[in-house]
Amino acid sequence: MTGRLTCEGDLVVAGAIQGETRVRGALTLLEGSRWEGDLEVTNAVIGGEVEGNVIASDRLEILRSARVQGSVHARTIAVAEGAIINGEIGMTADTQVIRFQEKRK
Repeated sequence: MTGRLTCEGDLVVAGAIQGETRVRGALTLLEGSRWEGDLEVTNAVIGGEVEGNVIASDRLEILRSARVQGSVHARTIAVAEGAIINGEIGMTADTQVIRFQEKRK
């Protein structure tokens, strides 16, 4: 899919999308999926590849299979061991980035 996407609820992506988006809910980008463009979301779980900036107004979880080429900003950020972020990490809350070992298979 190519274009601008606005979503008022949750969104699960299993494929390739090119364009900017605003999701007023939770975005789940599954492992093997690819997103080219900036993401503005409430919450997100990133398991695929993102080429662009990710801004989450609340929580951002980056799984070990994730590859992010761009800046990530959120109130809270959790990054699994093995995830790759090539960009700036910004926290909007007075907390630290949470690092974790992913238990999901």
